[in-house]
Amino acid sequence: MDNDINLERAAAQVEAVLQGNIRTPHVKAFFDRPTFTASYVVHDPTTRVAAIIDSVLDFDHPSGRTSYESADAMLAYVGAEGLKVDWLLETHAHADHLSAAPYLQEKLGGKLVIGAEIVTVQNVFGRIFNEGSFP
Repeated sequence: MDNDINLERAAAQVEAVLQGNIRTPHVKAFFDRPTFTASYVVHDPTTRVAAIIDSVLDFDHPSGRTSYESADAMLAYVGAEGLKVDWLLETHAHADHLSAAPYLQEKLGGKLVIGAEIVTVQNVFGRIFNEGSFP
């Protein structure tokens, strides 16, 4: 049965990790309470190369202002851990928050990876909130 083969493969991968035969990435989650959003910094503990996933640009609805508190927490973590960010990943269009990826890219470098339609969404909201757009 295919399910048995998949279960055996998964068990073999878990065993390899436990024996230290496979490097596993370190994942640090950042939770943004106002938007109920999780963002992540994922890095290889050996090379210190990292990716930032679905970062949050803070937005205060009553004032219409944005800020960088959530993104700055990620910047502080990257600095404290001595990481090199190669990738800034946006996995989907964010209806619940604005992306801080352009801000983080300006500070850290790395390649910004997003789907074509996310550019459309960010450009619309970037104009509304005067926060620019993805390059």
